[in-house]
Amino acid sequence: MSSKRMVFLLLAVIVAGATAFMARAWLQSERAALLAQAGVQREVAPIVAPTLQVLVARNAVHTGQIVKPDDLRWQSWPEGSMAPTYIIEGKRPMSDFVGAVARGSIAPGEPITEGKLVLAGTRGFMAAVLQPGTRAVSVPITATSAVSGFIYAGDRVDVLLTHVLQSVKGNEQHTATETVLRNARVIAMDQRLDFSPGDKPDVGKTATLELTPKQSEIVTLAVKMGDLSLVLRSLQDPDEKPDEAAENAPAEPGDSFTHDSQVSRLIKPLPTAVPPEEPRGVFVLRGSTRVKQDLDGTTASESGPKEEKPERPKGTPFTRTIPGEKQ
Repeated sequence: MSSKRMVFLLLAVIVAGATAFMARAWLQSERAALLAQAGVQREVAPIVAPTLQVLVARNAVHTGQIVKPDDLRWQSWPEGSMAPTYIIEGKRPMSDFVGAVARGSIAPGEPITEGKLVLAGTRGFMAAVLQPGTRAVSVPITATSAVSGFIYAGDRVDVLLTHVLQSVKGNEQHTATETVLRNARVIAMDQRLDFSPGDKPDVGKTATLELTPKQSEIVTLAVKMGDLSLVLRSLQDPDEKPDEAAENAPAEPGDSFTHDSQVSRLIKPLPTAVPPEEPRGVFVLRGSTRVKQDLDGTTASESGPKEEKPERPKGTPFTRTIPGEKQ
């Protein structure tokens, strides 16, 4: 092999080695730069503002509604945008606000404050429970008349009256039950306006209903007339209106009754009252006056229209002469 070929071969090997070394060095530098950039991104963590748990409304709470445990929940809230009136977890328990009454409407997710609620036991609590234009009326109850204690504040009931009826002749008595009010709202049982999950049924002595002024008079009189019973209504009643309309719906007048003869076939139906017949009589005409004379001898005069006598025609008077008579 000639010396020139040896020199060219040696130069080619040197150039190839230098190129490979430079390429490796460039790749290592690029890799190091990428790793360094990724390391900086991992070290720089996002800055998150500190948060606290704030008491908010889970569901929509309407004016005058009694707050239940399912209506409240804790929610994370940025500390920088927190008002001093917010309820913070750890400082006040949620149970302090269960059973309170909303002064106004509270939207879902809206923070709860003491100014938006009237706490149980405070002044004006019962007045805050009542809807505008309604009254609170208490009625006596027993275990039988109040569904064995399964009626709580916030439930809807029908008010039934059981009383004794006197027959028309006065010698028979019958019993009847009628629905005097439908869909009345219970706002308290004894002095309790709330209940907690897991509470055992407690039979109270009085139930306080939310009624209109006229319905208050009806229930107050019904207590004196007989025995009252409360009938619990279903939450899934198809006649109920949804949402806020159902929560604030007023009581309605009753529309049904049951007589004891409808329960037992052995009891004769109560005779219905027969309207008195008008006494028979004859009319006697006396001139322009009409007089009614009853069969029992009494009379009642009725003045009728006076008949107008025809006026005599005006004319010249004359004397009629009869033959054979002296004038």
